[in-house]
This record gives sequence, structure tokens and C-alpha cells, in this order.
Amino acid sequence: MNFKLAAFADEAASALDDQLTAMKQNGVSLLEIRGVDGQNIADISPEKAKEIRKKTDDAGLEVWSLGSPFGKIGISDDFAPHLDSFKKAVENAFILGAKHIRLFSFYGTSSIDPVLERLESFIEAAKGSGIVLCHENEKGIYGDKASKCLEIHKALPELKAVFDPANFIQCGQETKEAWALLEQYVEYMHVKDALKDGSVVPAGKGEGELPYLLQHYRGEVLTVEPHLTVFEGFEKLEGDQRSKLGKFVYPDSETAFSAAVNALKEIIRR
Repeated sequence: MNFKLAAFADEAASALDDQLTAMKQNGVSLLEIRGVDGQNIADISPEKAKEIRKKTDDAGLEVWSLGSPFGKIGISDDFAPHLDSFKKAVENAFILGAKHIRLFSFYGTSSIDPVLERLESFIEAAKGSGIVLCHENEKGIYGDKASKCLEIHKALPELKAVFDPANFIQCGQETKEAWALLEQYVEYMHVKDALKDGSVVPAGKGEGELPYLLQHYRGEVLTVEPHLTVFEGFEKLEGDQRSKLGKFVYPDSETAFSAAVNALKEIIRR
């Protein structure tokens, strides 16, 4: 299996310089940018986008996708400013060299009609930009289970899918079943695994069927999204105390980030 690795490097560090260092140390060439220097990617200025682009270029790295929060609001919330922010993000994505924007399908509704109306507004705003919009399955939004995601993609085939195994597990959705329904729409994957109780663990250590999914995945890029438990002071605990925290607990964000990347690499090498 040959893939290019992307990552939410804000899980390694807040500062962009430290994120880029963590990426290079772990052999990750692409950044799914979400939080940078204390700002959400949806809130940065064009000037900040140019600064980020220069730093990534100088480091020999690239921005793969905007890990944006768009669509992660209530369906009854004021949509106009949200859409205006999205339009600015499309412009910043162009500056950053990102070809994708991750988004969601809103909280607080069981009706697909208002969801499609707002998603269509995103699609229209991005038209002609060359940027691929990708819907992520997420707990609590309209498109949480695979069947709901399928409804969205059938209605809006130009909207691609980000497949997140852990999010499906946390919704009680089997990932193989979800994959069978959504495979044709998947643009890329978030590599995140979870146990049945919802706790996130390194890839291949949970119920997400990561080895199976990667064998069937036909995309080029995988985004590592660690979401692993960090316990500051972990190293100071005695053995029994450590074991009570669980197997997958890490002393700092950098170590957790490296563990997540290495777990994915272990599956790829099989």
C-alpha cells in the first residue's frame, strides 16, 4: 500500500513552526490545517494565509485540506455570516494551495431539505475554484450514520466524502457496512480508530477495521487525526497508576502524534 500522509498537526502543537517540525520528524508531507498559531483556519486573514504558505513552501511541505468547521452549527443558526466566512476560506484555500475543504451537515435537524439547501450554498460559493468540498461523518450532525451520508451524496454528487471510521464507531455504525454504502463517494480518509465505548485509540487497535478499509481504499492521501489521550505527568506515575489510565495514554501531544502516525505506518507495511 502506497499512500501520501497528511495530518492534523495541530494535535502535535499549536504553533505552526512546531507543527511543521512534527510533520517532518514523522515523515508526513501534507497538512490538513485546522488550528494554527491560536487561530481556527476559518478565521485567518489572507495575510496570515500567505505567511503560512511561505512557511510550508520553505519546509518542503504542502497544505492538503482545510479542516474547517463549516456546517458544524445548528440548522436554525444564522447561516449568512457562516456562508460569508466560508467564501473567505475558499479564497484562503487558494492562497494556501489547498485543493480540499472538509465540512459538515449541521446540527439540530432530522430533515434533509434544509441541510441540502445550505450545502448547495457552499457548493455554489466554491464553484470554479477547483477546490473539492468533502463532507465528514460526525456525531450529532445530520450526516452521522452512513445511510444519511448516502442521502446527501446521492442528492449532491459533486460533494465528496471524508470517511472517518472512529466517528462511525462512536455512532454505533459498523465501518464495513458504511464503506459498502459510501466507497464510491470517498475522496479521502481520516485515520482515527475507536473502541466500542467510543474512546479513540491508535489505528488498528479499535473496532474501525482499519486494515480492511485501507486494503479497499483507492485514494492517494490519508489524514492522521490522533485524538489520543494525553495525560501530563504520565511519566511520573508508578506502574499500577499508569495501567489504570489505560494502554493508550501519552505524556505529551508530540508523543501522541508520533504514536498515531506510527500506528498507521504499521498497517501500511503489512
